[in-house]
Amino acid sequence: MDDQVCPRCKTTKYRNPSLKLLVNVCGHSLCENCVELLFIKGSGNCPQCNIPLRKTNFRLQLFEDSAVEKDIDIRKRILKDFNKKEEDFSSLDEYNNYLEEVETIIYNLCNNIDVLETNKKIEQYKKENKEFILKNKIKLSKEEAELEELLEEEKEIKLMKQKELKQLEQDEKMKKIQQKEALIDELMFSDTNAKNIIDTFKQSALSDSTKTAESSKAAAAKITKFSSGVKVFQKNQQSFLPVPKVEEGPLYSYKPLEVFYNGPTPPSWADLQRLGYLNNVTEASLEEHASGYTIDLFCMKALQEAFSGLFYVPNKKTE
Repeated sequence: MDDQVCPRCKTTKYRNPSLKLLVNVCGHSLCENCVELLFIKGSGNCPQCNIPLRKTNFRLQLFEDSAVEKDIDIRKRILKDFNKKEEDFSSLDEYNNYLEEVETIIYNLCNNIDVLETNKKIEQYKKENKEFILKNKIKLSKEEAELEELLEEEKEIKLMKQKELKQLEQDEKMKKIQQKEALIDELMFSDTNAKNIIDTFKQSALSDSTKTAESSKAAAAKITKFSSGVKVFQKNQQSFLPVPKVEEGPLYSYKPLEVFYNGPTPPSWADLQRLGYLNNVTEASLEEHASGYTIDLFCMKALQEAFSGLFYVPNKKTE
């Protein structure tokens, strides 16, 4: 969107690098300065389509095409009321008809087709399905709340894992420092051979590192469920049977196609040019080359058709 330009003041992104275009429900864009100037009272008309707009409904433009922005706003507004799901219908055909009706409404509003009749249809639907719309909105809000709860619990689990791993790292560092100091003390004050002391400390350090690695793995895989016992991201989800294993057959091996011509064997691709089969064939034009046509294919096909069936002898019926 390097060529952004405000349709009213003609300010471009090149002249003003901090230019931000805002859009409203009509889909037409305006820069921030024009919005502040035209909608100083909080509301006003769009300078392009003259539709009444509110200043609070302006948002940052995401797409270059204003029709896409208009479609997004209208779709968001319509789907708040037309919020039925597939389980609300007795058959799939009814659900598909409902989806088609919703898309028709959105298309009409986006393209200004029968706007008054479409709005009347929307208002009638709201009156007839008022309780159902409210019920589905409450249902959706509950699902969103559950999803937010799951996300928060996942964050807490992640923080707990990080704290445990950090504590393990600190403990390991302290243990290494203590082992180093103990090794120095042992070498200074013990009468044992220095090589034996070092070997003993190496074995001890190796066993400690193995235990630390096992404990870190256990800490990483420790918390896999919530306090309620539900697995992460498994809440309100159906459990399905495992996919049955299919016994695999033998591996595929390529076998070249055997063509029975019942006649002389046609020449190979290399023999077409060498034996002069292409001498009297018209060269392909640039347009024919562009479509994938070559004279080799044409000539080979003609030869195969000519040679095929030359040795065929019909069986004589015996009385």
